[in-house]
Amino acid sequence: MLFDFEALPARERYKLLVSTIVPRPIAWVVSQDAEGLVNAAPYSFFNAFADDPAVVCIGCGPRPEGSPKDTLANIRATGQFVVCLVPETALAAMNVTATDFAPGFDELDEAGLTKLASTKVAPPRIAESPVALECETFQLVPVGHHTIVMGKVLAMHVRDDAVLDAAKNYIDTPKLELVGRMHGRGWYTRTTDRVEVERYTAAEWAARKAEMK
Repeated sequence: MLFDFEALPARERYKLLVSTIVPRPIAWVVSQDAEGLVNAAPYSFFNAFADDPAVVCIGCGPRPEGSPKDTLANIRATGQFVVCLVPETALAAMNVTATDFAPGFDELDEAGLTKLASTKVAPPRIAESPVALECETFQLVPVGHHTIVMGKVLAMHVRDDAVLDAAKNYIDTPKLELVGRMHGRGWYTRTTDRVEVERYTAAEWAARKAEMK
């Protein structure tokens, strides 16, 4: 079935994108306004895109009536935010922070989550998250009614028991027990079902093909 995106309205393109590009990591973004009021919200238009500098990108859409969501407004005002990754144990609390509360509402308090001080930026991180990325604005790119927030990662916090070797920067990824976003409004996936696939060099693949003949 061919879907011609040039002939479809934005809402229908959105439905196709989020139903097929799965699973998606979740950026649980903590920001604060110029007065220090904290906001938290999850975004699944998110990933890492560079390592030197380390840059993550988040697609921030508007509120239904068209005004910027608190996350984007705060990032524009302060240039700082923290991306926390979502473990299965915090999924229900993350869902609370996804609620479209009125501006000025502290989602972390409402969800019963714990704030921890960051080291390089003003917004706090979420204690219940096993990974937190302290970020400053690298660039804001308008794309239609979305804004792609490009954040330069200044520091990363990883829960101690998930660090295999700090000197070598080895992380026990399965121990993070992160979740990903799936289709529709309420579907998520665990990262406990994994498949390991061997990677080959060009020479190794040539030798393997020769063996299969």
